[in-house]
Amino acid sequence: MNLTELIHSPALLFLLPLVAFLYASVGHGGASGYLALMTFFAFPIAFIKPTALLLNILVSGISFYFYYRERKFEARLFYPFAIASIPFSFLGGLLTIQTHYYKIILASVLIIAVMRLLGFFGKTKSEIKPIHIPLALLIGASIGFLSGLIGIGGGIILSPVILLLGWANMKQTAAVSALFIFVNSIAGLFGFAVKGGTLPSSSILLIALVLLGGVFGGYYGSKKFDTRTLRNVLAFVLVIAIVKLYTT
Repeated sequence: MNLTELIHSPALLFLLPLVAFLYASVGHGGASGYLALMTFFAFPIAFIKPTALLLNILVSGISFYFYYRERKFEARLFYPFAIASIPFSFLGGLLTIQTHYYKIILASVLIIAVMRLLGFFGKTKSEIKPIHIPLALLIGASIGFLSGLIGIGGGIILSPVILLLGWANMKQTAAVSALFIFVNSIAGLFGFAVKGGTLPSSSILLIALVLLGGVFGGYYGSKKFDTRTLRNVLAFVLVIAIVKLYTT
């Protein structure tokens, strides 16, 4: 099946805006979901990474807008992560890894994504603690490098870390994660472009679909909206992708 046929697959056209909706609802850009879908449908690696980063930029930007409008954004929590993550995301975007190792790293990230969707990291600490700057810088740098390397924004890793450390509540975490994903994805895509990579023009249809899902997800997620059933469905789809990555 060629690239055009893959992009126009009915299953992909249905699942892609659903992924964007669900991820935007929790302040994420959805790169791990897009990567899983494109891997499942056997898109070429050269298409997957830049496309996932671009879709991530669009959806996380939309999500951040809605959370910011609801006054959920805490700048003090964002800057330490961003300062360290942006240069390392750019560095990761410059690098290319072998397909075998790419699949292993991606599958590991998707496992975290599934746990996040199923609520393993969804509980806010009863007491919000002040952010530890040196630790936040280290976390930001590590997530940033991984983000640029495989084509994610890093929010799927950052948000459970913030919640587990008790640095913010759920809505604040979603807002910070959205902007973190936005700047990281731009840095990673810029690194990819500097190395000579180009964005496939055939991804325009995918862009339109995720914009649609991202707008609705960001709007409803910033309000009180329960997407538990849909998240369980998405988690199931990601598990299938994980199995495929480990077995092919």
